[in-house]
Amino acid sequence: MTADDPLPARRAPHPQPRARIVLAEVSRRDSRADRTRTELAQQTRVGEALVRGLVRAQLSLALRLSLVVLVGLAGLPWLFAIAPAVGRVTVLGVNLPWLLLGVASFPFLIAVGWAYVRLAERNEQDFTDLVERPER
Repeated sequence: MTADDPLPARRAPHPQPRARIVLAEVSRRDSRADRTRTELAQQTRVGEALVRGLVRAQLSLALRLSLVVLVGLAGLPWLFAIAPAVGRVTVLGVNLPWLLLGVASFPFLIAVGWAYVRLAERNEQDFTDLVERPER
């Protein structure tokens, strides 16, 4: 390179190896998932059946956990009525029924609520996996 040359000499770039891109495989793989999403969006019979299954699973979960709460909280007064000696027990100067119904019930309800959210999200994830599952 000299002072008279304003531009340096350029070398020819090396050609990059070719990459083969096949779009047919990608579209074939997602066709079932797209078809299922379309059926859900257009509310066809298949889409309605899928959504009905999700709603049924969520309702079943809600009813089962409601039964747990009902037995857990409504069972305590029955226990105290059937076994009055248990109702007269005191812990730190407070009657056991007051502790169980007034204090212990809140952590119990929080635990049931946490379990409901976790299991409901799992139902929704199973539904999403079913909808997006590739055709085999």
